[in-house]
Amino acid sequence: MNFRTDLALEKNETSKRTVREKDGCKVTRIEEDGGVYITLEVGSISDHTDPDDTLLELFTEELASLVPKEGLVLAAGLGNRAVTPDALGPLAAERVLATRHIKGEIAKVTGLEGLRPVSVVSPGVLGCTGMEAFEVLRAIVNETQPAAVIAVDALAARNPARLGCTVQLSSVGISPGAGVGNSRPRIDASTLGVPVISIGIPTVVDASTFAQDLAGDGVPEEKAAPRGAQMMVTPREIDLIIDRGSRLLAMGINRALNPSLSVEEFAQLAG
Repeated sequence: MNFRTDLALEKNETSKRTVREKDGCKVTRIEEDGGVYITLEVGSISDHTDPDDTLLELFTEELASLVPKEGLVLAAGLGNRAVTPDALGPLAAERVLATRHIKGEIAKVTGLEGLRPVSVVSPGVLGCTGMEAFEVLRAIVNETQPAAVIAVDALAARNPARLGCTVQLSSVGISPGAGVGNSRPRIDASTLGVPVISIGIPTVVDASTFAQDLAGDGVPEEKAAPRGAQMMVTPREIDLIIDRGSRLLAMGINRALNPSLSVEEFAQLAG
């Protein structure tokens, strides 16, 4: 059976990888598809308050290693704001500080001179906008010519134990919806013409994948997908995972792109 997952750790468990431990976090680096996947495995994000910002700083460090050192960056929050397990991207985008417009006299007056330009967008989903996220991003990229795009999206896992406990970063872009069998046009360097760094947290497991993984191929399809309806499994504390996860990813983006500002300053500016 072809198990559905967005996680490089699960797609090919025999792939060459390097693993290290830092501050209680397991960091796995996998090089494939012409790029790199970096996975941070932590305790549950819904329980982890990160009082000394160790997880945040580790995530920021890994993200900064993937992003071009100069130039405008477009941060894109993919997903549907109205569907809780899919709201990670839009909520993160709300907390990323847009700085592209802060220059000249405005920068002087606000004391925000020298910031790296950042623009932010939540392109929505096809069912709400009539446009693919890829189409919206391509138009923005063609107009603004960023040095890179950072795409934030909720991911699907094969193993329920990874839900809300894993952060994946990738330099090879993303295929939104691929992990739940609803693949949309791919968002990467070949389609947008600029580097695309994707980041995400797994929030769902496909019910068919879950059932087959537990019981093998003997599970009738109608049991895992009654009436042909695709079903997803998500944790009871998904609201907390999305809230804390979106804050972590947004602050990591902020700090990776403009490290001169502190966590406290970003919290005041971006909310």
